Amino acid sequence: MSEIKTVTVDPGSRRYDISIGRGLLPRAAQFIAPHLKSGRCAIITDAIVAGLHLDVLTKALGDAGIETHVHILPAGEATKSFDHLQSLMSDLLNDRLDRGDSLIALGGGVIGDLTGFAASIYKRGCGFIQIPTTLLAQVDSSVGGKTGINAPQGKNLIGAFYQPSHVLIDTDVLSTLPERQIKAGYAEVLKYGLLGDAEFFDWLEENGEAVLALEPQAITHAIAKSCKAKATVVSEDEFERGRRALLNLGHTFAHALEAEAGYGGALLHGEAVSAGMAMAFDYSAARGICPQADADRVKAHLTRLKLTQFTDLSPEIQASPERHMGHMAQDKKNSGGNLTLILARAIGEAFIERKADTKAVTAFWAAQINKAGKKSTTKIESA
Repeated sequence: MSEIKTVTVDPGSRRYDISIGRGLLPRAAQFIAPHLKSGRCAIITDAIVAGLHLDVLTKALGDAGIETHVHILPAGEATKSFDHLQSLMSDLLNDRLDRGDSLIALGGGVIGDLTGFAASIYKRGCGFIQIPTTLLAQVDSSVGGKTGINAPQGKNLIGAFYQPSHVLIDTDVLSTLPERQIKAGYAEVLKYGLLGDAEFFDWLEENGEAVLALEPQAITHAIAKSCKAKATVVSEDEFERGRRALLNLGHTFAHALEAEAGYGGALLHGEAVSAGMAMAFDYSAARGICPQADADRVKAHLTRLKLTQFTDLSPEIQASPERHMGHMAQDKKNSGGNLTLILARAIGEAFIERKADTKAVTAFWAAQINKAGKKSTTKIESA
């Protein structure tokens, strides 16, 4: 039996543990049962995950005498919508679930966010347990209690802070993910090194390929390190009134890219974050805040591991400075009409800029688009 690593999150509203290890899904009942006020729960998952992991979970819970109701939703970012939320709520009410029952999110960030939001409002709050099945969800969205759905105006604009009672991370399930999803999750792992732990970034420079290859020791260390970093920040600032905003390094740029791409799968969240973090470092360097050498080092790491950067995006997603600034104006971190960015003084030293210079940011978008256009032209000419 492999070692189980435990990370504790203690934000104030609800203290809970994250269990990390191999082969935990078939033993899910021993982790979940202590957190069920009743012997009944609903499992919310998507069509892809259901085909891979649902039977294992339902058997584990059924063998322990736990009654389960299963709801399978379409896969993809478009599921984080009012329509799917309303449909799920209706189904749960038809199940006659009580406030003492629990919702279990089995899936990636989309399922976790939607299920958590549903749990926060179902009969004014019921139990909530996370079983994330993507690397991105394991190191980011399943930890910290952010839940919600998307709106046409932007990503995650409607939601609530609602902490789970437990997070169960089985690293074995990652073997079913396509390479693209692993790389998208790696971007969020990398984020923790870039925003506050230069030594972890150093480790990733040495071990990034091993993490992407899901080598057991490397992937377990990377997940545990990421969860611990997020748990520390969340415990200090549960409702993102201060330091927790640092966890959004690169995300303001990323969310603009996602909004422009739409939510149909053309651009994964982690891919947008990868591009957004490089942009945050480039912008910081252009403003003289961060050494250009650090920005170049970040981009070199992304290039070596073949992670997404702005120049890799289609011209449609690159769009125009004005469109991206419009998306940025909807960002949840903004206050008083001022644009908030998470920037960097160096690798491992991020900070919050509460009143970003919108003219400078607009000019930066223009420069990025122009640079990408020149790269595209060069590719065409050399073909």
